[in-house]
Formats: sequence, structure tokens, C-alpha cells
Amino acid sequence: MTPYNETRINRIGLAGLSLSFLLLIVAFGFVILGFAANQRASQLVVHTYDVKDVVSHVGRDLERAEAARRGYLLDPTLYRLTTFRETSARLVPSLDQVRFMTADNVEQRQRTDRLKALVEGHVAHMSKTMEMARAGQAEEARRQFDIDSDSESLQEIRSIADSIEDAEDALLTQRLAAERQTLSAIQWLLAGVGLALLIVSLGTMWILRRFTRDLLASRARLHVLNTNLEGAVAERTADLKRANDEIQRFAYIVSHDLRSPLVNVMGFTAELESANKALTAFIADVEEKHPELLTNEARLAASEDLPESIGFIRTSTQKMDRLINAILTLSRQGRRVLTPEHLPMNMIVGEIAASLATLAEERGATIEIDGKLPDLSHDRLAVDQIFQNIIENATKYSRDDVPNVIHVRGKREGSRAIFEIEDKGRGIAPADHERIFDLFRRSGVQDQKGEGIGLAHVRALAYRLGGSVTVRSEIHEGSTFIVDLPIAYQVEGDA
Repeated sequence: MTPYNETRINRIGLAGLSLSFLLLIVAFGFVILGFAANQRASQLVVHTYDVKDVVSHVGRDLERAEAARRGYLLDPTLYRLTTFRETSARLVPSLDQVRFMTADNVEQRQRTDRLKALVEGHVAHMSKTMEMARAGQAEEARRQFDIDSDSESLQEIRSIADSIEDAEDALLTQRLAAERQTLSAIQWLLAGVGLALLIVSLGTMWILRRFTRDLLASRARLHVLNTNLEGAVAERTADLKRANDEIQRFAYIVSHDLRSPLVNVMGFTAELESANKALTAFIADVEEKHPELLTNEARLAASEDLPESIGFIRTSTQKMDRLINAILTLSRQGRRVLTPEHLPMNMIVGEIAASLATLAEERGATIEIDGKLPDLSHDRLAVDQIFQNIIENATKYSRDDVPNVIHVRGKREGSRAIFEIEDKGRGIAPADHERIFDLFRRSGVQDQKGEGIGLAHVRALAYRLGGSVTVRSEIHEGSTFIVDLPIAYQVEGDA
């Protein structure tokens, strides 16, 4: 093939691709139009059913008001009177809602206005008979009820309500028919565009077939890469599983492989302290009897350097021992089977407050329970540890210039309980709101004992219980910890 022909074929191929792209854009536009038409149809369906639902509620409330009136006339009770008042009070607002929803339809608006007037009159008449019954005219009220049960006003109310629903159904049918015609036209247009695109594509593919060999080869190479990628993903998944298994064995490693050398270091530290005492005594004896044999470096090593080094070693080993114990505690808690039981939270929090009374007195803090806390059905130890840790932190991190009053309050929202522990302490910078829940991470001035385990443990326990723990706080403005828990813990495996 000559260069001229190659150039011509390239131009034809480019023109074919451009035309195909243009047809795709057109097809996409038709799809958008179809989607918009379908959305409009869906909105009309929803609107119609909303109107019918509100009208249906009006009918049900009217029937309930009638039933409450009938029951009250036969046996006057506060419950029936309350039911009548509540249901009749909802009628007019519901009709106002229908009028708002049908504001674009003059006929529906007129029907709604007529229905509202009739309903208001009927409600006023029903209220009058209720007042007659309350005034001791029960027989006259029952006679009036018998007349009202088949009154023209009530029949007209039902007729207008049915006509509103029928009109909405008719409007929906008309609008859906128009939308179906629009969708049908769009489908035919899409079919035409698709056919044109097929023709252009086939022609372009036939012209460009000789130029697709490299593409096919690249596709084959890509297939090989994808196959290798799937294998790599499977391998990484297996690695991750193995890593998770290693994490599960972490507690064993900590309790044995790390504990043993730590105990040895602590033992040798004790021996070094004993040796240092003997060495110090020896240095003192030499200094007294043969001071010329003792150098200043040896004296400083025995009296300052060696004790200081031993102190650093002991401090570090003690800290490592505390960290190992904390990690072991977290590991055991993660494996512990949770046993839900009924927890009266006012009593639980009260016991925690009593246990912290001494610390609260030292810090000038007061722990108060605001009202009735929602009771839970959860693992007692887990819930106790969550609230114990948060309230203890709120007590510890007080400010000298402000009395620290710690408020514990709670409320029920559906199937969940929301607790808030609010203090007037130091506060936490917004940048540290999530950091404080990380393992071994702390915020602010480190003037209190701790390893940064507590809040990480709190959040882990809350997650296990199906809840969460968050914080709202500003520096020098106090903190509020929010504990969100389900009312009842669902044991794993339960339906």
C-alpha cells in the first residue's frame, strides 16, 4: 500500500471515529432525555400517591373521630374524648396540605376548598354533640349522632374526597401516557442512532482492521497482566489473612517472648543495684584509706553515673512492663465473650461516681447525674469500663481556676441510647479529637499517669457493643464525650 493510500485510510478511519463519537454524544443526549422523562413520571406517581395518602388520612381521621364520638356518647371516657380531639384537630391541617400540593390545579383546589368547608362544619357539629354529652344531654346527642351518620354533609364529604382521588388518578394516567409517548419516540431515535452507529462502526472496523494488530497484541498482553494481577490480589489476600493470624498470636508473643527478656533485664537491674551498693561502699573505703588510688572519674561513675543509668533502665523496664500489661488486657478483652444483662444505668454511674469520690475531692470536682438515664441490656464489665474511664479522665484533667462539675446525662432515641459526659476541665484541641482514641497517643500536658491506652480501649469496647464514642471539645472550654450504644446488645449469631 502506498503512502498516499495509507494517509487516505488514516483520514477515513479518523472521520469514522469522529462520526462514531458524535453519534455516541447524540445517543447520550437521548438517554439523558429519557432519564429526565422517567424522573418526571416517577415524580408524578409519587405526587399522586402523596395526595391520595393525605386524603386517605383525612378519611381515616374523620372515621376515627366519628367512632370516638360514638363511643363517647355511649360510654363517656377521657380516652375517647382525647381521641376525638386529636383526630379532629388533624383534619384541617391535612386538607391545607392537600391544597398546597394541588395548588397548580384549579379544579382540585376548588374541590379541596369545598371539602375543607364541609369538614370544618362537620367537625364543629360533632364537637357540639360532644359538648351536649358532657353537659348531660346524652340522649339528645345520641339522637343527633343517628341523624348525622347518614347526613348529606357526610356523604358529600366522602364524595368530594373520592373525586379528588379519582381526579389525581386521571391526571396521572394522562401524564403517564404522554411520558410513554415521549419515551417511545426517544427509543425509536436511539434505535436509529444505534443503527447508524453500527453501520459506521462496521465500516470503520473493516477499514482499520489492518491497523488493529498492535492493539490486539496489546490486549493480549493486558490480559496476561490482568491474570497476573488477579493472582497478585489473591496472594496479597492470603498475606493479609496470615498477617491477621499473626496479630491474633501477638498476645502470646508479648506474654512469653517479650516478658522473659524483660524479667531478665529487671533481675539484672536489681543485681546491678546490689553491685553498685557494694562498689559504692568499696569506693568510700578506698577514699578513706588510700585516696591517692581513687580517681575523680571512678568516684563520679560509682556515685552518679551508674545510679543514674540504673534508674533509667528501671524506669524504662517499668514502662515497658505497663505497656505489655495494657496490651495483654486489650487482647483478653477482645477475646472475652460478652454476656448481656439488664443494667440500671443510674445505679452503674452512681457506683462509678462513688468509687471516684476520693479522686474527685482531691481535684475539686463534682460528679452529677442529670435525671433518669436510659437502662441498657449489655455486658456489665464492658459498659462499666467505658464509663469508668471517661468519668475518671474528666475528673483527673481538671483546671485549677474553674470548679469542675461533671454532668452525666442520657436519652433514648429509638432503639439507641445517647449518653453525654460533660466536664469543665482543660479541654482538647480539635486537631486531637481523633488522636486521643489512638493506641498510646495522648493530648495536652502529660502531667497525669497513663500510657495512652484508656480511650483506645473505650472506643474498641463501644465498637464491640455496636456503638461509638466521639468527643466535642475546645481548649479551656471543657469536653463532652458522647457514647452512642444500642439499647440491647445483639449477641453474634442472633437473628
